[in-house]
Amino acid sequence: MLSKLVIATRESRLALWQAEHVRDLLQSRGHEVGLLGMTTRGDQILDRSLSKVGGKGLFVKELEVALEEGRADLAVHSLKDVPMDLPEGFHLACVMEREDPRDAFVSNRFQQLSDLPPGSVVGTSSLRRVVLLRALRPDLRIEPLRGNLDTRLRKLDDGHYEAIILAAAGLKRLGLGDRIRQIFDTDQMLPAAGQGALGIEVRAQRSEVDQALAPLAHQPTWLAVAAERAVSRGMGGSCSMPLAAHAVFTPAGALHLRAAWGEPESNTTTLVRAEAQGSVADLAQAEDLGRSVVEQLRAGGAH
Repeated sequence: MLSKLVIATRESRLALWQAEHVRDLLQSRGHEVGLLGMTTRGDQILDRSLSKVGGKGLFVKELEVALEEGRADLAVHSLKDVPMDLPEGFHLACVMEREDPRDAFVSNRFQQLSDLPPGSVVGTSSLRRVVLLRALRPDLRIEPLRGNLDTRLRKLDDGHYEAIILAAAGLKRLGLGDRIRQIFDTDQMLPAAGQGALGIEVRAQRSEVDQALAPLAHQPTWLAVAAERAVSRGMGGSCSMPLAAHAVFTPAGALHLRAAWGEPESNTTTLVRAEAQGSVADLAQAEDLGRSVVEQLRAGGAH
């Protein structure tokens, strides 16, 4: 048994909830656990889009430095914020069971996206959501929305937007499910790779930390997000790439993977879509499935 585990975490309310959730699970298994709260560059830069200031890695770099310096033993991340390729010497030791991976429509005046009048202002921080929204409602004004979850909700409440699009998982985890007016079916808004899942990052040589985390892992989620992240990796996915990828296991036990992407600067609402399905028993097979979808996307997919 390790003497004490320290979790590096961002200090937003959602990030702290996630870290405390992992802490509580580890403590229930007999570990002593503490938290190291940190502010990342991604939390500090709120006046520019992530695609213009360095990407999602801005949310994890400081946490990785804490791991490297020995100030922390593990870092808890929203997996959709984790770059597709981690720095040398780091790895994902655990992927936990997924919350709702879908996107949520949040508005104080309207019940669903179709109720919005033409020209309504909708806020989102995601290029993926921009292209998917444009395909659904090309008549809307889609404006940038940065900040943590509470900041985004406050901007909505202050009247800057008629509606905003957020991940359902974060709202549900913070007990804010009553703010959701509509949860988008994945046929309408395909989620981002890893959305709704928590990933735990550690230094590669910390086998004793890997062992402590092993009981928290959820293999079906890990296989699904491995396929999704393989699509993002193959397409050069980052916050500057409006790419969606989502995998679910069918009742028969096969993994069904779908992906879509579009051009954020284009006036067209056409999306490139691809999908594949297969038997997946390990991470290598999951990544193979992802690569097969990448081949389809690069060939133009099915419009």
